[in-house]
Amino acid sequence: MEHHEHKGCTHHHDEHDHDHGGIMHVHPVVKNLRFAFALNLGFSIVEFVGGFLTNSVAILSDAIHDLGDSAAIGASLLLERQAAKGRTPEFTYGKRRFSILAAFITSLVLVIGATVIIFEAIPRFFHIEPVKVQGVLWLAVAGLVFNGLAVLRLKSGNSKSLNQRAVMLHLVEDVLGWVAVLIGGVIMYFTKWYWIDPLLSLGIAAFILYNAIPNIISVLKIFLQAVPNDFNEDDLRKSLTELPGVVGIHDLHVWTMDGEKNVLTVHLVVDAELNATEVYTLKQDAQKLMAVKNIQHPTLEIERPGEKCRLQEC
Repeated sequence: MEHHEHKGCTHHHDEHDHDHGGIMHVHPVVKNLRFAFALNLGFSIVEFVGGFLTNSVAILSDAIHDLGDSAAIGASLLLERQAAKGRTPEFTYGKRRFSILAAFITSLVLVIGATVIIFEAIPRFFHIEPVKVQGVLWLAVAGLVFNGLAVLRLKSGNSKSLNQRAVMLHLVEDVLGWVAVLIGGVIMYFTKWYWIDPLLSLGIAAFILYNAIPNIISVLKIFLQAVPNDFNEDDLRKSLTELPGVVGIHDLHVWTMDGEKNVLTVHLVVDAELNATEVYTLKQDAQKLMAVKNIQHPTLEIERPGEKCRLQEC
């Protein structure tokens, strides 16, 4: 345990209570991302060829989307590896946010891809062209198989990783997109309603935007150090004040490193009559409470009543 004396306040920081095991999920995440990258890149090439041969804007749009996915997953793979390297003199909290940077890139590529799809699909409503439906049906079946395998692989990993969740969102969208293409292909086969092809493209684009934009917002909130979604400050304050010997709380700040590992700093004002052993016990009780409240990296500063603290109103 470290015990730091500062003018006006006393800072306790128990390094051994910090959770440094949270990065253990990184290795399976990297393995799953590598699998998804290879599968997605290979099939996007197949889609480009198939889209030109079938004259289907829906297939070509999905090919553009999947090629963007591949680039984004590649970035995710690279940055996820960086996230596993731990703290350095330059990055004292480690590189855990590299992972959510990859999630941001992945989601941004989704939005750009959806915009391209919209601009490609709208002119097809005014200039309807025939589609080679049998080829579309075969590609839809293949798309369901390939993307379904990738989704199952990622689902078996760590669902709390924002990076992996962003990539899995790509692949789930692809699966649903191929279901829509398959249904649309069946309808076009029997009715020759080729306007269904651009309509499917717009539906895929709308679904992508609906899911990707909230993911971008979630990542930006983490970078801006917003309070974690599952954190209840009032509940934590109430629990801390109920600890024997605590008479006041201030300067409480909470943020998350990557959506999984949460960080907290707080000043606890304790009864002036408490001796060193009682303060130590109180601090251990507070550390245990933090663990229950899903705080992996707490820093507690202990103060006595009447001590001046410049962070009183922070």
